[in-house]
Amino acid sequence: FSQCDNAKGLKAFYDAIKFGPKHLMVFGGVCATVTSIIAESLKGWNLVQLSFAATTPELADKKKYPYFFRTVPSDNAVNPAILKLLKHYHWKRVGTLTQDVQRFSEVRNNLNGVLDGKDIEISDTESFSDDPCTSVKKLKGNDVRIILGQFNEEMAVKVFCCAYDEEMYGSKYQWIIPGWYENLWWEAWINSSQCLSKNLLTAMEGYIGVDFEPLSSKTNKTISGRTPQQYEKEYNARRGDGQSSKFHGYAYDGIWVIARTLQRAMKDLNSTKQHQKIEDFTYSNQKLGNIFLNAMNETRFFGVTGEVVFKNGERMGTIKFTQFQEQKEVKVGEYNAVDDTLVIINNSIRFQGVEPPKDKTIIQEELRKISLPLYSILSALTILGMIMASAFLFFNIKNRNQKLIKMSSPYMNNLIILGGMLSYGSIFLFGLDGSFVSEKTFETLCTVRTWILTVGYTTAFGAMFAKTWRVHAIFKNVKMKKKIIKDQKLLGIVGGMLLIDLCILICWQVVDPLRRTVEKYNMEPDPAGRDISIRPILEHCENTHMTIWLGIVYAYKGLLMLFGCFLAWETRNVSIPALNDSKYIGMSVYNVGIMCIIGAAVSFLTRDQPNVQFCIVALVIIFCSTITLCLVFVPKLITLRTNPDAATQNRRFQFTQNQKKEDSKTSTSVTSVNQASTSRLEGLQSENHRLRMKITELDKDLEEVTMQLQDTPEKTTYIKQNHYQDLNDILSIRNFTDGKDGEKAILKNHLDQNPPAQWGSSDPSRTSKDPIEDINSPEHIQRRLSLQLPILHHAYLPSIGGVDASCASPCVSPSASPRHRHVPPSFRVMVSGL
Repeated sequence: FSQCDNAKGLKAFYDAIKFGPKHLMVFGGVCATVTSIIAESLKGWNLVQLSFAATTPELADKKKYPYFFRTVPSDNAVNPAILKLLKHYHWKRVGTLTQDVQRFSEVRNNLNGVLDGKDIEISDTESFSDDPCTSVKKLKGNDVRIILGQFNEEMAVKVFCCAYDEEMYGSKYQWIIPGWYENLWWEAWINSSQCLSKNLLTAMEGYIGVDFEPLSSKTNKTISGRTPQQYEKEYNARRGDGQSSKFHGYAYDGIWVIARTLQRAMKDLNSTKQHQKIEDFTYSNQKLGNIFLNAMNETRFFGVTGEVVFKNGERMGTIKFTQFQEQKEVKVGEYNAVDDTLVIINNSIRFQGVEPPKDKTIIQEELRKISLPLYSILSALTILGMIMASAFLFFNIKNRNQKLIKMSSPYMNNLIILGGMLSYGSIFLFGLDGSFVSEKTFETLCTVRTWILTVGYTTAFGAMFAKTWRVHAIFKNVKMKKKIIKDQKLLGIVGGMLLIDLCILICWQVVDPLRRTVEKYNMEPDPAGRDISIRPILEHCENTHMTIWLGIVYAYKGLLMLFGCFLAWETRNVSIPALNDSKYIGMSVYNVGIMCIIGAAVSFLTRDQPNVQFCIVALVIIFCSTITLCLVFVPKLITLRTNPDAATQNRRFQFTQNQKKEDSKTSTSVTSVNQASTSRLEGLQSENHRLRMKITELDKDLEEVTMQLQDTPEKTTYIKQNHYQDLNDILSIRNFTDGKDGEKAILKNHLDQNPPAQWGSSDPSRTSKDPIEDINSPEHIQRRLSLQLPILHHAYLPSIGGVDASCASPCVSPSASPRHRHVPPSFRVMVSGL
């Protein structure tokens, strides 16, 4: 016995050649190193060697070992069986993990050759010396799911510990390792690892071992006349309590191979004319050596290990597959190399999942689409909003001749409704994705929905701001010129805003059009538990310079909203509800601005959740459109139903002038009203004409009275000093003046220029009479009329709608009612002419 020592084994072989009897063949060789040394030297003695236990792949090299045979399959014999197993489960992508030992490296190299050209990819090849964890991590990083391992028992424990740490076990992974380990092999090495026994067993569960079959499972009789089962029973009976070897069947078949080889060689020698015998063999007789070599290579029979057939000296045996199930090895199949067939025993392989593991992570791209129920709900809300807008449109058209609606510019109201309906309509387009339309149609929708929403926004708010601008232009006209702004001009303003929109959108479409882009997200596990990974993909409407174009659109819309806020603030004190929507415009701009900012931010943060994103965008559009339409039309609807004249009544038009001069305060009167209040203006003009006719009649009567007084025989040119206080009392009556100190001062200055003393001095004789006696005298009456009639003329006319010398048109004081109007002191000339 060589005891696996090369020197001892080689010396024993030489001693047998030199001192022993003449040998025809060499039977044996267990240790790979000793066997390879002897097999290499057999050519010099023309001896054929037959081994029953040497499985090292190195001995398969026929150029180096031409006289070597073995009844046991080599370690490389498992590779065709592995190939068959991979094809059976349609595994086309594998990885290898090999211990840095020549025996395992040779098996791996042979496996590469076997798999080459068989449509099976070795995606990663890893090797290790002592610590396999780094290699295991690399395999996982390369998404290797089917691992072919070549390592001994000690390293196997470390490998599975690392696999447990990396979670490379269970339903997604399949380990295929050597099956020649001893029974309960892990118990001997568990203490050398860092993982717990239960963790190791968890990682080991389900691995498949591949090894040659010690005894055939068939029940056919062998060359010895026994079935493999009968042989095993007899072997165990004779073995007793002795240790069993898995090579005993191959040793038994090896004896039969030698016997059949010699029998065939004798037959071949007898067929020759030289009549040679096997006893004539010598170590230098190469011819007989070749006869033995060819006879063994052609030997074929059924033995206890199965069909015994050699191909280039290699045994074409049976390979078994075992699986580690519940802490024990279970045979699940076998591969017959002679027939190249694989048999799985009653589907006994138990995979950890519902199906065999995939050879790689199956990435199933799944379009994240908008939920149909969500789309239906939001579409229903949108339809309700459009119905509401249609109702407002009907209300606006039906009552367009009502003072309330007519003063609020019904054409502009129609544009507001149109803009709201366009905004509503864009929601339907935002909800259409790849689950409803094709890719080409989706790309078209990217542009259409952007145009519709942009034009709808500008139409609605542009019309609203144009109305407010007209109110601002009329009531902030400091020059008090008559200003008429027709609806055609407002339509032109809205058209100009839309033209700017169209210029931006056309440039956007021509220079950098919107395209359909697909964004891929990180893989997710399958919700149904299948061994696949879901890669969500989302469709977006994007282009190269998306940020720039959005910035331009947002900037323009922001300036438009700021302009609207400015107009609303400037016209906040206009107290005609039918004309002034500044309060509602401010509320609308505030709500729309806040909702747009929040909606844009949340929409950006939920790009990977199309349902949430669509829901937010749709609700923002619905809310903004609905709140805008309601703020514009609901107050008019309520007012028209409850008090249709309240909104058009001329309450005190008050405006606050922002600029103040240092030397005076300017107070202006409104000279014209909105074009929308035409009917009201016509009524005022008719009333003004009637009053002017009355003024003319009074002027004629006044002239006749004056002429009659001038024709009286008594003409007195003096006024008693006692009557100065009466005149001052007459001029201070508030029915004719507003009691301002400035006007009194003017009259006082006039009187100061003509003191009463001078008047009385012209007729001193009259001063001594009783004032009661002369109060009704003709001369007193004449003088009173001469003073009072001119004053009444200028004080009364404004109270009935007349004009004064400083106003060319009817004036309205910002601080007094029509019956208490301020009359400038233009009567100074008339008084001084008395």
